[in-house]
Amino acid sequence: MSKPVALDRVAPRPTPRALTPRTAEIVAAARDLLEAEGRAAMTMRRIAERLEIRAPSLYKHLPGKGSLESLVVEAGLFASGDALHRALDRPGRRTPIAALLAAYRKHGRDHPNLYRLITAADFPRSDLVDGLENWAGEPFFRAVGEPYAAQALWSFAHGTMILELDERFLAGSQLDRTWSAGVRAFSAIMES
Repeated sequence: MSKPVALDRVAPRPTPRALTPRTAEIVAAARDLLEAEGRAAMTMRRIAERLEIRAPSLYKHLPGKGSLESLVVEAGLFASGDALHRALDRPGRRTPIAALLAAYRKHGRDHPNLYRLITAADFPRSDLVDGLENWAGEPFFRAVGEPYAAQALWSFAHGTMILELDERFLAGSQLDRTWSAGVRAFSAIMES
């Protein structure tokens, strides 16, 4: 039996929003603060301190914290989507499902606070670049070729990732084995 191959890309990579250099600097400072200390630390005052400016100056570039969070989420979705698509474009010896889940886990572990913000329910999706969420999530469809299986695979990946980040598995759990079990289970389902 031949090794499974990921489907070709369907959704085009959206064009990132054009930002002024100063707005891009503000978004980068917010993301750095988020990554270092978590969402609660990502206040306009703290971001301004990082940039060595006064907080009211930020409002010359952004309408408010909500729009800043949306820009950070956008940057995170582009980074995540790029990593997942790349994993499927060059899986090496791995199957598409194994390559996808390995990349998803690595990205989540490397950027835990960004991961939490991206998957939080309390930001307006309508603020995101058109098509970004579809494109960023498309690798799950590419890996399995069926939309509901793709949703189930993403549900496994997200649930396992958030439980891992929040240390909710039993102490001593070998999480590499948990992820491998997910790869085997979804691979078996897709082969049946």
